[in-house]
Amino acid sequence: MTRFVSRDGGTIEIDLGYFQAGSGSWLDAAQRYTVLGIEHILLGIDHLLFVLALLLIVRGPWMLVKTVTAFTVAHSITLALATLGFINVPSAPVEAAIALSIVFLCVEIVHARQGRIGLAVRYPWIVAFAFGLLHGLGFAGALAEIGLTQSEIPIALLFFNIGVEIGQLMFVAVALAIMWGLRKLQPESWRWASAVPVYIIGMIATYWSFERVASIFVS
Repeated sequence: MTRFVSRDGGTIEIDLGYFQAGSGSWLDAAQRYTVLGIEHILLGIDHLLFVLALLLIVRGPWMLVKTVTAFTVAHSITLALATLGFINVPSAPVEAAIALSIVFLCVEIVHARQGRIGLAVRYPWIVAFAFGLLHGLGFAGALAEIGLTQSEIPIALLFFNIGVEIGQLMFVAVALAIMWGLRKLQPESWRWASAVPVYIIGMIATYWSFERVASIFVS
């Protein structure tokens, strides 16, 4: 983190406490954790691929709102419970389960294209909520890494979650705009253009699954 400070006469005064976790006003903390939340979701490729798979499987604007809301509520619950210490799950199994959740969605999408409609297509909001609980544990791990003071936990939880939602909505907006553009500009190739990402996402998530499951037994 870099901060510019003013110069008074021949000296420059720097408040080192500003750079410490738990320091500064609540506005400083709010800004810090909001930015952290945005960065975490936008740099968390596994979380973004899961959201993208949800967008590819959901049909209709109302169901999309319902599904994204269910995912948001679910990961907010486990993020809060884990940060407050009510649940404690090792990160390795959580990360493996997150990768497997992406594989599951990709399989469901492929099956739906073959005419075999599964749970994720019928009730995407239920699947989003169930797997959102896992993703919330992943978010909690990122928040715990910075080291929270007890006094800052409420602010951290609120604004980190707000940051995650801002980043998530930014990604959803961009993804939907691209999907809308492909449908309008090249409607005949939409089916092919929407199928390719599913297999790419599935292959990446499968690789992660093997890698992360193996790390459970190695560590």
